[in-house]
Amino acid sequence: MRAQLRVVRGDATPEELAAVVALLMAGSGVEPAATPPAPSLWAVPTLRSPLSPGTEAWRASALPR
Repeated sequence: MRAQLRVVRGDATPEELAAVVALLMAGSGVEPAATPPAPSLWAVPTLRSPLSPGTEAWRASALPR
């Protein structure tokens, strides 16, 4: 649900509306949207070694390289 703000009377300037919205947001406890976190290095395929499917590959996966 998205909150709506409507000016019923008067002639509010954009600055006045921004001040009212800032006060309402500060009192509501809602945090502004944060920037998304940087992708994990686990998600970068060039940093992982390629998979080698085959017989006994699961055993070799635990051995040091």
